[in-house]
Amino acid sequence: MNTMQRFTFLTLSVAAALTAGSAVAAPAPAATESRVEVTWNPPEELSEVRQAVRPQRQPPLEWLEKLAAHLRHRADQVLPAGDRLKVTITDIKLAGDYEPWHGPRFDDVRIVKDIYPPRIDLHYVLIGSDGTTLREGDAKLRDPAFLSRSSANDSDSLRYEKRLLDDWLRREFGGQAARGR
Repeated sequence: MNTMQRFTFLTLSVAAALTAGSAVAAPAPAATESRVEVTWNPPEELSEVRQAVRPQRQPPLEWLEKLAAHLRHRADQVLPAGDRLKVTITDIKLAGDYEPWHGPRFDDVRIVKDIYPPRIDLHYVLIGSDGTTLREGDAKLRDPAFLSRSSANDSDSLRYEKRLLDDWLRREFGGQAARGR
């Protein structure tokens, strides 16, 4: 086992120990109570971590928490007053991938091409203000044309995944506030 493999094994072992059990909850912002609860499967079960050839520069919990914060913020904007949303990210593969055949100088370079689109699988439950389940389902978010769409923040490393979540929220819940359900 070479040094890189040991580091990968240790990183995944620590992540597994920290996230033993089922879904991992992202902490809600302390200042205001969010109506949106975001959890995810243990990182070692996610495609982005399982398929990694080398350790990632940014640990999975960091980018998962960033996506959870984004999802909480955006969902709060589109949900009708009083409704709550529970989301579990069951799988995720970030846009782009590593291409080791380019040589050692490209070891840490994530190549973003249309053949490596972002993918997010999730389960959600929409709960009404009276506590009843209004809607529940699974969603497989994909954007094969992700590179042909402009992005508001080209410096955000999670811009494609955030756009997937924004598009899903708009499709799934965007019209409810205006319709009054």
